[in-house]
Amino acid sequence: MHLEPIVSFAILLAVILIVPLCFERLKLPGLLGLLVAGVVLGPNGLRLLDTDSETMKLLSDIGLVYLMFVAGLEVDLDEFQANRNRSIGFGGFTFAVPLIVGTIVGRMFGFGWNASILIGSLFASHTLLAYPIISRLGVINNEAVMVTIGATIFTDIGALMVLAVCVSIHQGEFTALSLITLLGSLALYSVLILVGFKRIGKEFFRRSGDEEGNQFLFVLLVVFIAALGAEVIGVEKIIGAFLAGLAVNSVLGESPVKEKVIFVGNVLFIPIFFVDLGLLIDIPGFISSLSSIWLTVAIVVGLVSSKFGAALLAKLVYRYNWQEMLTMWSLSLPQVAATLAATLVGYRAGLLTENVLNGVIVLMLVTATLGPLITARSAANLVPTVPSSVEPESNLSLHWSDEVDSKPLTIVVPVYNPKTEQFLIEMAALLARHESGKLVPLAVTTAQASMDAPELKNALQRSELLLSRATELSREFGVNAEPLSRIDDSIAQGISRASREQNADLIVMGWGKTTGFRARLFGTVINSVLWSSHCPVAVTRLLDSPGSIHRILVPIDTLTHRAVRLVRFAQILAASNLAEVTLLHVCDRHTTPSRIAWTEEQLNLLTAKYSPHTRTTVLVVPSDNVAATIINTAKSFDLVVLRSIRQRLRIGELAISDLTTEVVQHLTCSVVLLGEPQRQSVPALLDMRGQVIPASS
Repeated sequence: MHLEPIVSFAILLAVILIVPLCFERLKLPGLLGLLVAGVVLGPNGLRLLDTDSETMKLLSDIGLVYLMFVAGLEVDLDEFQANRNRSIGFGGFTFAVPLIVGTIVGRMFGFGWNASILIGSLFASHTLLAYPIISRLGVINNEAVMVTIGATIFTDIGALMVLAVCVSIHQGEFTALSLITLLGSLALYSVLILVGFKRIGKEFFRRSGDEEGNQFLFVLLVVFIAALGAEVIGVEKIIGAFLAGLAVNSVLGESPVKEKVIFVGNVLFIPIFFVDLGLLIDIPGFISSLSSIWLTVAIVVGLVSSKFGAALLAKLVYRYNWQEMLTMWSLSLPQVAATLAATLVGYRAGLLTENVLNGVIVLMLVTATLGPLITARSAANLVPTVPSSVEPESNLSLHWSDEVDSKPLTIVVPVYNPKTEQFLIEMAALLARHESGKLVPLAVTTAQASMDAPELKNALQRSELLLSRATELSREFGVNAEPLSRIDDSIAQGISRASREQNADLIVMGWGKTTGFRARLFGTVINSVLWSSHCPVAVTRLLDSPGSIHRILVPIDTLTHRAVRLVRFAQILAASNLAEVTLLHVCDRHTTPSRIAWTEEQLNLLTAKYSPHTRTTVLVVPSDNVAATIINTAKSFDLVVLRSIRQRLRIGELAISDLTTEVVQHLTCSVVLLGEPQRQSVPALLDMRGQVIPASS
């Protein structure tokens, strides 16, 4: 018994590591594997795990809180504000209609009004499982999609509020006064969390600077204080966790701390919650409940039909087309985060029966599979929309900021490896010469405890040699160079701070083909610079002299302003080298020929507007395997220019899927990864009429 916590935790880690991978190889959801593992290892199987043990209770509760915190963290408040009225309208439809249908289902099967309304609230929320699909298809800026994303905040908060009231009614004598007191306390508590924690968080992050460890601990503290506060006022802790996610959303932004917070939850605590959910499934009871399978059927059919009805109402009121309506329906269909959390709370409180729990688990599996499938088909033919356009820029330039000034283009080039220094300086010189700019070769030396340490002296001498060589190379290519040597706490901070002080427009860094510990260490430097820099960062892996580059491939994912900048970078490099640029767009296999032709037309308009004198071709390829298509196409090119995209883990995902990393690992030519500063979301490039909106931000 004295080994019980360690044994249980070791078993859970093994399950989380092995089971989802096995199920995904069988083309089955990893979450299903966790549920099955819970059943097999639970009281109805091998009895290796016990849901009543202190270890499982603690870890499962943390997973439950973390699940709702990540759900709040994933809500895009900017999208909600941008389409507030319609988001509230559709949120009202997709909340009220399923709530009514779910309540009717509960009453049909003999549940009381309180339990029936709680069942209805389970129908009301939704999880945006198909978000990565619409992002890949480039339709995230379509108004119907943005409205659906914005409606998530309304439906999730509404469902959790209904849960709080229903549980409160069930736990004791309930009066009108107690209802008013509960709602008043909940309102004050929500304001305290949303406003107070947001302000405290911004101040703490401002004072803590680059201390990511302390920032990570602060976020965790906020989550569990919010959960504790919710229980103090008499509501479920998951409500506090969800509000905490909303509160720190704008504080974290798209920072590395947010990535770490979501990563820890999705690879450890949230999977444990799903394993514990599997422990609750009573197989004999589940089999015996097949006689009442009509409850499960009613739950699934009621949810699917009510969400369809809500989307149909939105279509009629806001005059969306059928493709947009189907996309709204499929996006609001999956029931995972808030639904499962509320179901477990209701089950533990004695409000919901085991049959309802089993029915909701089936509902989760059905909707989590059906929703993304419908989204992939219906969203493939949507068109991005934006409310307005801006005036085109007259010149093709690498000045990326919104400020218009006459300062020359400034490119910072960190130098540290004599073997790659020449190609790196040559690449930066080609860009700077085209823009009549200057280079700032930068050598950063890590600070020592003592400024007269021999190690520091030797490092500074080495930096001077690198800078002297970089200056000579710059002059050979006809570009002015202003070398800079710097001592800083870390290499990444030194690069980011020096670039800010020099008001750089671009950072050009090298990336060798080394592997092992050294590569991992260097990758950390690159990631830190990408996250913290104020300007774009071009990470290069050059296998040959940039002067010998004649064919450049630019994969285009979505038609946004950032895509314009990617094209501009490639075309300026091509203009400096008399090279040819090919734009590659990999679309969904189900994309219609008319949509493919439309995409080709818009890409041709894009190239004609920004660089009419550069030889540019457009290639649109339907395929389900984006990475393989890019890799195969790149075999006949000298250079591939990619966006460096950091993909966040979403609820229900148990592994990081980074398309850029997969492509780079298999490319046999030179590569440039162009990463941009972490800013707010970027508006779409194309409107409904197919007009190109130029990049001005």
